[in-house]
Amino acid sequence: QVQLVESGGGLVQAGGSLRLSCAASGRSFSTHTVAWFRQVPGKDREYVGAINWGGSNTYYADSVKGRFTISRDNAKMTVYLQMNSLKPEDTAIYYCAASRGVISPRVVSDRRLYNMWGQGTQVTVSS
Repeated sequence: QVQLVESGGGLVQAGGSLRLSCAASGRSFSTHTVAWFRQVPGKDREYVGAINWGGSNTYYADSVKGRFTISRDNAKMTVYLQMNSLKPEDTAIYYCAASRGVISPRVVSDRRLYNMWGQGTQVTVSS
């Protein structure tokens, strides 16, 4: 089993940038697909993007495409979410999630496929 811990959240002005980290502990992290989700109170957890086990493929929600970038360093057992051109509507708690093995791009946004989750980190974007 892999344990996940997010960090890097905070308060930033609109147009600014933040980089979130998702640090993993445990074995076989390099074989896991990792995704980022976000949630605001009263709403469902929303898919942000995902990266495959080797880092060669990334996928993004339309709402963040062109602004957010996911990368991973398996040697450091860490996945990153670089967020640029932030908007107030990006305000949320951001979670990373992992699932062992390959997930089809057609369903990579389905949160039910991820069985390992971090505790979340708050991102607040002021206008």
